[in-house]
Amino acid sequence: MRRPTLCLLLLLTAVCGALCADSSQPLGDWDSVTVAPVKTSIYVGSVTLVTGVFRRDGDVFNTTYEAKVWPWFFWSESGRISISLPPADLLRLSRGERVEFKGEATNHKNKPRHVTGHADRLDAANGKIKVRIGVDDTEIIFNGTYRFNNAVK
Repeated sequence: MRRPTLCLLLLLTAVCGALCADSSQPLGDWDSVTVAPVKTSIYVGSVTLVTGVFRRDGDVFNTTYEAKVWPWFFWSESGRISISLPPADLLRLSRGERVEFKGEATNHKNKPRHVTGHADRLDAANGKIKVRIGVDDTEIIFNGTYRFNNAVK
């Protein structure tokens, strides 16, 4: 075998091995996710959303949330939120593909909230996230970042 062909073959083998290792990572290591606090503007005010650490339970990531509305503090709320991300979507995200998700939330008064959004990978552990939360007849949109806590860089 000529030297350039051998070098190319070795390079392809190394690249394929790295891609395969990266693709299998999320299924075992992406069990908890931290989403940085996010803030968005509303008519004459703002909403800050803070979540706990999302923990994976099967295809669903669950946590608590607190939404603080300024200056109308009486509209603030807390509750539970869940987002569905099956292993196939985690695998797509690990390959750098955009992943759409759906979920639901329930506030402290047991009122349901509809959740949709998408996630984009920046590197092995971090990415950008856009979340839309339906509150009554209004949709509040948050842009932020996430981090898979157990992911290896």
